Amino acid sequence: KQWYQRRVRGRKISNTNKMISMQRSCGMGIGKLGQCGFTAFQRQHCSHLFSIKNWKRSYSSSTTPSTSTPTKIFSSTTNDPIFNLATEDWLLKDSPYPLTHPTLFLWRNSPTVVIGRYQNPWKECHVQKMEEDNVTLARRQSGGGAVYQDLGNTCFTFISNNSVYSKETNSEIIIQALKKFGISAVASGRNDILVDGLKISGSAYKKSAQKSFHHGTLLINVDMNALQKYLNPNILKLKSKGVSSVVARVVNLSTLNTNITHDTLSQAIIDTFKEHYNDKDSKVENLDQQTLSQIPSLAESYNSLKDWNWRYGATPAFEINFETRFDWGIIDVHINCSEGVISEIKIFSDSLFPLMIEEITSSLKGAPYNKKGVYDALEKSRQKFQSTECEGVIVEMRDWMIKHL
Repeated sequence: KQWYQRRVRGRKISNTNKMISMQRSCGMGIGKLGQCGFTAFQRQHCSHLFSIKNWKRSYSSSTTPSTSTPTKIFSSTTNDPIFNLATEDWLLKDSPYPLTHPTLFLWRNSPTVVIGRYQNPWKECHVQKMEEDNVTLARRQSGGGAVYQDLGNTCFTFISNNSVYSKETNSEIIIQALKKFGISAVASGRNDILVDGLKISGSAYKKSAQKSFHHGTLLINVDMNALQKYLNPNILKLKSKGVSSVVARVVNLSTLNTNITHDTLSQAIIDTFKEHYNDKDSKVENLDQQTLSQIPSLAESYNSLKDWNWRYGATPAFEINFETRFDWGIIDVHINCSEGVISEIKIFSDSLFPLMIEEITSSLKGAPYNKKGVYDALEKSRQKFQSTECEGVIVEMRDWMIKHL
């Protein structure tokens, strides 16, 4: 009744009667006016009472409008893997952006192996080959397995408030972005994305008090030979209490579609991200190392992630065994490591120089478990036996141990 009165306000009663008569002839009661559509006949003969323009406005206002969520999109201009990880950590913990803004961060790294928070670098990758080839070792804040990355790899990070965090939504954004290239991908298990059963992406996660992130990799044109070279664990008898990486069959996206590059895929992810949140106005902000390095909290995070104690010292306790035969005897070395340091060591040998074995054992205990640590420890032993027959033996043993670290 109220709706009807609004529409006929100021009209003559004769027009009202005419309207009612028409409605009845069309099988439509007054009470249904606000719910039903109008036929062409009704629109033609009711225009003198109210315009179709006004009716459309009244009808459309009753529907739920599409919502738009403000977002933030960042792209890194540096390929420094540790700085990119520090930037990600800063965006999660200390960035000035509101918690209500879903955030996308895109980046890629120079050659690096990134291990999970609780992994053992000596088990997951060939540390010596990496050092020889200037491949960075980085340890991330999240869990998961070891991954090799280079410029043929695109990294993505989604950051959001815990109340709206959804790794399924994030994975779907990646999957929909790949559809723009005609690639049908599916989420698999806890953290993988597959194409025809082959892995093209792996992810890991981390939650803080208010925000969470979901980050992962996309294989575009990664050097598969390097991946095998650096991720192959050493063949030594290594027993670890850490988390092992799962070996998976992988494929480069560029072999599925030659138009996929870091730039084209990044743009597709950005477009899909904006489409999902209906945020057409969001612009990509480039983050450069020179500017960000001036931010105290980010610089602190960078120094922490770069520190040897974090990358190596945060390793779970493990045991390792070296064994070989020299001309002067058999050497069987058993080492216990804790936090990247040789905590216990036992050397078995049929060498004719027992004092030398005792000195080597004493020097190595407490040394950092890396090439420099072993070299420095055995160099002290060599100096104690300088100009004796044992000096050459110690040098030979030193070089052998360093080679097999």
